[in-house]
Order: sequence, then C-alpha cells, then structure tokens
Amino acid sequence: MPKKQQKQQKQRIAVTGGLGFIGSHFIDLLLKKGYYVINIDKRTYAARTDLSFDKNPNYELIVEDICLLKHLPPNISYLVNFAAESHVDNSILANESFFESNTRGVYNLLELIRSKDPSDRPVLIHISTDEVYGDILDGSSKENAPLTPSNPYSASKAAAEQLINGWKRTYGIKARISRSSNNYGFGQYPEKLIPKTMHLVSKNIKMTLHGDGSYQREWIHVGDNCNAILMIMEKGEDGETYNISSGEMLTNLEIVKLILSHMKKPGDFYEFVENRIGQDIRYSITSEKIKKLGWQPKMNFKKYLPNYLKLMKD
Repeated sequence: MPKKQQKQQKQRIAVTGGLGFIGSHFIDLLLKKGYYVINIDKRTYAARTDLSFDKNPNYELIVEDICLLKHLPPNISYLVNFAAESHVDNSILANESFFESNTRGVYNLLELIRSKDPSDRPVLIHISTDEVYGDILDGSSKENAPLTPSNPYSASKAAAEQLINGWKRTYGIKARISRSSNNYGFGQYPEKLIPKTMHLVSKNIKMTLHGDGSYQREWIHVGDNCNAILMIMEKGEDGETYNISSGEMLTNLEIVKLILSHMKKPGDFYEFVENRIGQDIRYSITSEKIKKLGWQPKMNFKKYLPNYLKLMKD
C-alpha cells in the first residue's frame, strides 16, 4: 500500500496548544499510538523549542491563534483543546489575554464545530483545571460540585466550560471535559513553581513563597495526565466531565524543601512574600470516575524528582 494512502487511513486528531507543556507531551503520546496529529498553536512565549515533531510524517503544524482560526482541519475525529493562558499571577496582573485565549478562543472553536455538518463534527476534548472548583478546606471535589473560581485564570476556564455546556445542549455539540490537578514534568515553562525553584536555586537565588507556604495542591506527573486524557478520548462518554489527580497532596513549602534537599541547599534557602490576591488555600479532587475507565497514576513527585533535576541540567 502506498505511504500516502497509509497516512490517510490513520485517525486524524487536531490538538490546539500542542507546543505548550502538557499539549506537547500529549502529541508525543498520540504519535506513539499511531494517530495523525494536526497541531494548531500560535507559538507564544511558552511554546517549547526543543521538540522534534516536524520530523514525524504523521504530524503537521498550523501556526494560528484559536481566536482567529477560520476553519478546522478536515476529517478530524477529535479536537483536543489545550490552548490556554495558565499562570495565575499573570492573570491577576493582566487578565485580558486570559479571557481572549481561555474563553473567547473556546467560543470560536465551538462555533467552528457548529458550522460543520453534524456527521462531520469532531468530538471536543476540552482541557480544564481543578481550579474551577475553587478551594476546599476538607474532603475533595467531585465532578458535580459547583464551580466557584477564585481568580481571573480559573474564572476564564470556568466560563469556557459553561459555553461548552450551552453549545452541547442547544446545538448538539459532542464534548468531554478533563479537570486535572497541578502538573509537573520536563518541559514546563519556568514561571511555574517547580521549574522556577530549580532555576533560581541553580543560580544561588532564594525561591519566594506566598504567605507561609502552607497552601496545598495535588500534584500529577504530566505523563499520567496525558494517559488519562487519552483514555477520555478513546473510552470516555460525550457530555461527561472527568477529574484527573494522583492524590499526592503537598504544600508549596514541601515542594520547595524537597527540591532544596536534592540540590544540596540549606532547608531554609527560601523567603516568604506577601500573599497572592484571592489566594486559594487547598485544592483536592476525586478521580474515581476516570479510574473506572481503567486509568491509574504511575508516578509520584519524590520518585520523579532526581530524574527531573538531571533532565534540567542536560
């Protein structure tokens, strides 16, 4: 069979934001699974430059902003939307870009799906966040918990979810939503807590922590998250939302101290700064629903940290 014909027979998946941290890992997974991937990315400051996707015959890149996109690629089965601004501090200082990318961008994708013949519409897999729930002092948020976002970033993500719900009911758009906890892993933009700490400490600069560093987050390895998203795509049900979390709860201070220990720095090589506006105290979500599809997390932060530090040095 000619190579061109073989390529056409591969299931075609469109991914937005595939040059970003989680999206790039997901594309790598899709390519390993034999899918044909069309990546739609506007190459922002957070785009990775260490990727080799262009060399893969089952990959193509469209450089475009999802807000300005006029047409979806033809014959795609799924549209997996990672494209987003995601740094909370940035959203507090300058929130307009978060509304544009995280909310208006999703609106445009929904309209592009709606414009297609119903028999040719891709299923939307939308990547959201556990932050849409807001903080929870005790217990864990289930998928049916109210959305009570606490900052412009999470508000823009919650707004996108509400648009999806409206378009599902009114126009029959097929969509599934994932909400994951804090991701970590190689390739993460250095504004985030873990790579920022490693970068500063390597330059003998103290890391800064909001408040007293006691704010709790659940942490999940990007590979585990991508495997869960793939499972949602392949086995999930339309109209459903799935939490993704490892159950590994660590405070920001605990994260920093673990890094300091592995980098042979004093345990107090950090300093506290004023609290972030609207600071969330604790995030926690249940993942029983995705686990019923057969998913289980395989990595934890303490196990991954030595390899993470090695990759950062190489």
